[in-house]
This record gives sequence, structure tokens and C-alpha cells, in this order.
Amino acid sequence: MLSTLPRVSHPDLIVGVETSDDAGVFRLREDLAIINTVDFFTPVVDDPYTYGLISAANSLSDVYAMGGEPKTALNIVCFPQSGIDKEILVEILRGGADKAAEAGVVVVGGHSVADDEIKYGMAITGVIDPRRVIRNVGACVGDVLILTKPLGTGIVTTALKRGHLSTEEYEAAVASMTRLNDSASRLMRQYRVHACTDITGFGLMGHSCEMAMGSGVTLQLHAAALPVLPGASRLALEGYVTGGCKRNRTYLADKVRVGADVPPELDEVAFDPQTSGGLLIAVSAQDATALARALEEAGTLAAAVIGQVVPRGEVWVELL
Repeated sequence: MLSTLPRVSHPDLIVGVETSDDAGVFRLREDLAIINTVDFFTPVVDDPYTYGLISAANSLSDVYAMGGEPKTALNIVCFPQSGIDKEILVEILRGGADKAAEAGVVVVGGHSVADDEIKYGMAITGVIDPRRVIRNVGACVGDVLILTKPLGTGIVTTALKRGHLSTEEYEAAVASMTRLNDSASRLMRQYRVHACTDITGFGLMGHSCEMAMGSGVTLQLHAAALPVLPGASRLALEGYVTGGCKRNRTYLADKVRVGADVPPELDEVAFDPQTSGGLLIAVSAQDATALARALEEAGTLAAAVIGQVVPRGEVWVELL
């Protein structure tokens, strides 16, 4: 559909929609550019305050993926005019405000629309030196791939909706989804990182495919190395798979390959749509060990080396 629209061109537009990057980047001067991104979605948990925390963290993540610093936020709200206690909306917004404050971001306003289904998110403006933008393209052959959060949020939240999730599994998922990617972003800027993206709705396989296609390489992922949320593997085997996972698999069918020896639960996890997922970082092999160690020392939930970049093959992504 986007291909039918006029292509936007401007000498100061550094990053647009051409490579499905995480955000747009517009240069204001030689040493300053703004990053623009927006995201919102329906509730993934029952508690409205926690939902606000998760949605805000997710919205902020695109700026961190590009190596930028988020500065301001605008709330985006869809909420029923009747039938639901307005205090629920207050709690959602409070969660968003608290997460923004944790990130040092100022919420400057927003917009609301009457809707039968609750939706919440933020439009974020960040800043960056235009000479230091980290895109989702640029991965080089020989790079090592690091993932900074465990996978499986879609599987876990599906089980939650069906009342089949333990307290421990719920708390682990919430801890991951509410955690900002700020420290991972700051740390990766200190190393030779060639590409980065955050893992969200297209899952690990989908976002890896975008990186590979934009970089003209193949990404090899090791299933046994994938960090997975507690309970997610078991729940995947029990059938708690989202519709988004199935759509991801259908879209990527001719673009990726899954090895015959990959366990079925890890196959599902790799395609699972993520909410407020981690950063997938393509870093020089010489810096990979140091970056992974720095991430672990900073308390990152998962700092797993999950694969490498190889010359372009028959498919864009291989899960082995």
C-alpha cells in the first residue's frame, strides 16, 4: 500500500520508510537531528498501570534502537465513552508518565479518541548526532548478533488471557516488558556496532529479515542460544501461539529457513510477536565479547550472543 504513495524526499531526511527502520530521523544542523516514532496497542495485561508502563517502554524503544536520546512524548489514547471506569484511564496514563519520567522524558500532551476498544501508546521525539545514527541496516559479514531481552512475550500474554500462567511467569514477563532499553543503547554506542533494531511485532525472525535484506547479507541464528522467558517454551508446545505469530510465519515463508533439528518450541518463539522486546545488535566480532560482558554487568535481562552475519545465501535468515 505504501508503494502507491508519493516517495518523500528531502535533503535533511536521513532515515525514512525505505528500509522499515525503527524511526524517522531528520537533520536540523550538522551536529543535531531529531528522531520521530509512534506506537500504540491494545492491553497485553489486565492491570491498567502495568499496561501503561509496558506501552510507554515499547514506544521509547525505537529511539534507543537508533542510539538516540528520547526527550518528549505525546500520549495517544483510545477509550470508550461509557461502560468502563474512567479511573482505569487515569491508571494507564499514570503508568505511562512514570515510565517516561524514569527515561528522563517529558510528557507534553497528547490526543484522545472515543473508541470501543482501549488503546494506548506514545509519539516520541528524540535527539541524536546525525553522524552517529545506528540504523537497522549496515550489518557486515563477520558481525556477531547479540539480543538483550528474552523472547516469548506474545506466547506468555496469550496464556495470561486464557488464565493459564503462573505468578512467577507473569512477573518475569512484566519485568522484561517494562524494562527500558536505555542502558543497552548507551553501552552499544561505545563499540563498533554496524546495525541495530528492537524486536517487536514482527518477531525475531521478521526483524532479523529486515536487517538482512537492508544489509544484503544473511543472518544465521542459533536456536539453542535464544534467551526465552520462563514458561514460554512449555506454553508454546501447549498451543498458546498468537495470530500474529502465524501471520509472521506466512509472510516470511520464502525468506527464511528453519533447520530440521530446531525444537518446535524454539521455532515458535523465534516467530512470536514481541511487546517491548530487546535490541538485536550486529557488532564487530572484535567487540562482541566486551559488549556482551558490559551488558551483563549493567544488569540487562538477557545479553545473549545468538548468531552471526554471513554472506548472502539462499534465504535472508537461517534458524539453526
